[in-house]
Amino acid sequence: MAGLKIRKGDRVVILSGKDKGKEGVVQVAMPDERKVVVEGVNTAKRHRKARSATEAGGIIEIDKPIDVSNVAVISPKDGKPTRVGYKLVDGKKIRVCKRTGEEIK
Repeated sequence: MAGLKIRKGDRVVILSGKDKGKEGVVQVAMPDERKVVVEGVNTAKRHRKARSATEAGGIIEIDKPIDVSNVAVISPKDGKPTRVGYKLVDGKKIRVCKRTGEEIK
């Protein structure tokens, strides 16, 4: 399966679902499943049992994966959602913003 155009560390905006319009940073990219985990988005509460005397149990919030089609990278130049393309520069493939043509780091 092909890789994702969205990578760990990218700033993204949510396009659909209960968290539509929220922004966050990609924490984990899962290319085989075509999903990403975005910080502070699609959170769920889980009841966790204490594993040892030092680690407390309780209710914790974890971020669940979201489909990559429901997120868009935020353009580094104007701060708006954009699609991602590729360009060859000196024999290396770099990601570029489709809106402005600027390189995405």
